[in-house]
Amino acid sequence: MIPEIVADATHKMAGAVEHTREEFAAIRTGRAHPAMFNKLLVDYYGAPTPLQQLATFQVPEARTVLITPFDRGAMAGIEKAIRDSDLGVNPANDGNVVRIVMPQLTEERRREYIKLAKTKAEEGRVAVRNIRRHAMESVHKLLKEKEIGEDESRGAEKQLDAVTKKHTDIVDELLKAKEAELLEV
Repeated sequence: MIPEIVADATHKMAGAVEHTREEFAAIRTGRAHPAMFNKLLVDYYGAPTPLQQLATFQVPEARTVLITPFDRGAMAGIEKAIRDSDLGVNPANDGNVVRIVMPQLTEERRREYIKLAKTKAEEGRVAVRNIRRHAMESVHKLLKEKEIGEDESRGAEKQLDAVTKKHTDIVDELLKAKEAELLEV
């Protein structure tokens, strides 16, 4: 029973860390990258559709993104979605592609993004700790029902603590890397 609980918790914690990694990818840095547009939904013939499903992305220069829609009818919707997003960019449409030139980040904006990254990291750590708490509740339930002994319960708690620490350390490393990326000029 305990190995399954620990394995399940480990799997869920890895998912929480991966979600945090995706959240960090959406935070804009000085460089352009297609992951910035992962969360954007475009109104495509009345249905909110992820931008990745409507176009291809190219990054010809460090601060330029070219978005080529599969259907030119989606061009206006793509432009509107990008303009209305919180990315702080202004798309230019030449009829075939939507060109986005990323402005240089100001020091103040970098600090805001670092604050946002710290918030996302804390959310990731909280998610990992919640998974630990739920796993411990399962272990305590087994202990209460006398399916396992005290020693097994303490052993499971130590295992879960080790797994939790490993995953929160990964989130901390991701945060440190994102901060370094944001402060890089």
